[in-house]
Amino acid sequence: MREKKDALHQLWRQLPFFVWLVALWMLLWGQFTVVAFLTGVVAAVIVTRVFRLPPVQLSGRLNLWYGLVFVVTFFAALVRGSLLVAWQVIDIRRQPSSAVIAVQLRTDDDLIMTHTAVTASLIPGSLIVEADRDRRILYLHVIGVDSDDDVEALRKSILGWEARIVRAAGSRSQLEMIRKASVDTPRQGGTPV
Repeated sequence: MREKKDALHQLWRQLPFFVWLVALWMLLWGQFTVVAFLTGVVAAVIVTRVFRLPPVQLSGRLNLWYGLVFVVTFFAALVRGSLLVAWQVIDIRRQPSSAVIAVQLRTDDDLIMTHTAVTASLIPGSLIVEADRDRRILYLHVIGVDSDDDVEALRKSILGWEARIVRAAGSRSQLEMIRKASVDTPRQGGTPV
């Protein structure tokens, strides 16, 4: 009975990854049909059984409200980033400056670090050039940086994305770590954490 319960618990924890593989399959084919869904399920089973990777350790916690907050702020950042980059391209009065900045993340979780890095890279104007997993540091190449205040605002922005991801899908201990860091860090300019 215990083994069956553990197997069901493991299946439940891996279900989001499996669903993501099926959705990715359907997106790759550009079809949202029953056939695409069924072949996606077959492909996901093959991928998860033939190419055995260590199981992704999900937190088992999902907050839909903060997930929605993440999605809305992400789309707003996409639009804002696109407009800023477009303006920097057409503004002939000055050449946009750039910098490589290091951002020390607060959580020690590969999945949160990956999501934060992907989010930062998808927003126009920044790109992850290196991720130091052992020290939890992301190195970003960013454009439109004119001062130390701009660099600090970008660091706070990346930490804000990390906080949103943790609030949406992080573990309770990670959530507590983010809350403690938010209280310990005074808020000044930039994106709120």
